[in-house]
Amino acid sequence: MKNIFLSIGATVLLASCGSMTSSSASKVGKAQPSLASTKWELADNVKGKIPTLNIEGEKINGNAGCNNYFGTAKVDPANGNFSAGQLGSTRMACDNMSVEQNFMDMVGKANKYVVSGNTLELYKDNLLLLKFNKAQ
Repeated sequence: MKNIFLSIGATVLLASCGSMTSSSASKVGKAQPSLASTKWELADNVKGKIPTLNIEGEKINGNAGCNNYFGTAKVDPANGNFSAGQLGSTRMACDNMSVEQNFMDMVGKANKYVVSGNTLELYKDNLLLLKFNKAQ
């Protein structure tokens, strides 16, 4: 379990370092496309079920890798602000609980977003936390 958590943390750290030189990082805090009625899948390979993020109005939901989750979201396309709150989830125990906990923590910490084509990136200020691909 520790190895999974460490590998996810290292992946996120490396992804965030790499992204700071990308054109996406320069778009943080600027106007973005609306996220209304969109569905996303985590871009990173993780063991087990791929975490998802579904945005419908001011509600979010999805699967965090094991459990289904739900909550509220405030999304402001004018300046790319994103915040998730009142997060809750089902309570099944699974093998990849560290993946799920890490995913939920990062969704809760995100305060900015950038959309580039079919990719959604969630940031904490200028630090990339999560990267998603548009779900089909």
